Amino acid sequence: MPRWVIVVAIAGAAFVLLPLVAMTTRVNWAGFVALVTSESSVSALLLSLRTSLVATVLCVLVGVPMALLLARTTFVGQRLVRTIVLLPLVLPPVIGGIALLAAFGRQGLLGRPLELLGITVAFSTVAVVIAQTFVALPFLVLSLEGALRLAGTRYEAVAATLGARPTTVLRRITLPLVFPALLSGAVLSFARALGEFGATLTFAGSLQGVTRTLPLEIYLQRETSPDAAVALSLVLVIVSLVVVALTLRTVPGARGRFAA
Repeated sequence: MPRWVIVVAIAGAAFVLLPLVAMTTRVNWAGFVALVTSESSVSALLLSLRTSLVATVLCVLVGVPMALLLARTTFVGQRLVRTIVLLPLVLPPVIGGIALLAAFGRQGLLGRPLELLGITVAFSTVAVVIAQTFVALPFLVLSLEGALRLAGTRYEAVAATLGARPTTVLRRITLPLVFPALLSGAVLSFARALGEFGATLTFAGSLQGVTRTLPLEIYLQRETSPDAAVALSLVLVIVSLVVVALTLRTVPGARGRFAA
């Protein structure tokens, strides 16, 4: 390998690592525990974990059929549908929040009929889950669709010729075959939901204990208590590192079990 490639790779790694190392030098270690265990901080962390888990479950329930449809069928407008599904990957989160308000706000397309039924979506915990699902769903669809295309359809075709029903083929062949990609996509979706900020703030607001997730708490603390903001940022970095580590550790093991 050319030496310049190694030099550039090290520079890229340093570019990612240096800000994180610099942040640790700004942490008030003497008061770290008190800063991260305050009532508002704990409330924001627990809310983020709960809503991110629910959003991840929704991503799996909705994303798996979407990925199957895109990978296993051909229909008119398929490229357009794929583009729309993946749009939240590149769409600024604030724009996503505005779009969600237009759909589910009190005067929105679906929000107005729901409001007449006494159901308020915007600026509630449900809105947090919807915003997180909106931005995290493409990660699962993208990971799973690629795995489905790579796996091919030969095993499914054999099972079908032996008389297996489509649902049986899906449950016994397709999903176990791409389980590592499904697990990886779910973990990535969880991580993206955990760090969601813009769409949540725009669509759900920032009400402590109801819609104020950890990223929102960090943003607010940045203005009033920089030490608390840095400490909470470090907590979120640690949680994210654990998520990535679990992905790298779990997915190869899952792949080995299903290969066996």
